[in-house]
Amino acid sequence: MRAAMTGAVLALGISLPGGVLAKPALRDVPQIDAQLFAIGLAHEIRENCPTISARLFRALGVLRDLQREAASLGYSESEIRTHIESDTEKDRLRARAADYMAARNLGQDEQGYCALGQAEIAQNSQIGALLRASD
Repeated sequence: MRAAMTGAVLALGISLPGGVLAKPALRDVPQIDAQLFAIGLAHEIRENCPTISARLFRALGVLRDLQREAASLGYSESEIRTHIESDTEKDRLRARAADYMAARNLGQDEQGYCALGQAEIAQNSQIGALLRASD
């Protein structure tokens, strides 16, 4: 009887919004948020610097891995897609990118994006691994 009640309480906690075992927002999962930031900033660099292009297959692989990781943490495909497509999340990551560039004394102009892209490529960082210099 006690085991049945424990199971019922756990099931109720999992199924209720805000239940005891509720998942954090994807933005609060560090390994997911860090990779989305890297992908987003790499995208901004390639969009704003004509001498840097994307390693598209690598970026798609990272996104696929992120989706698998989020799914393994219990997030549905719908939750993952909603997070990735959220304008609020995109704006938050753009603001974080602006801070990242400002901390490196780089403007958000072509020169700044190219300098950042070259530095990230040279360091083979998470961001740089998604880019290639095309000059």
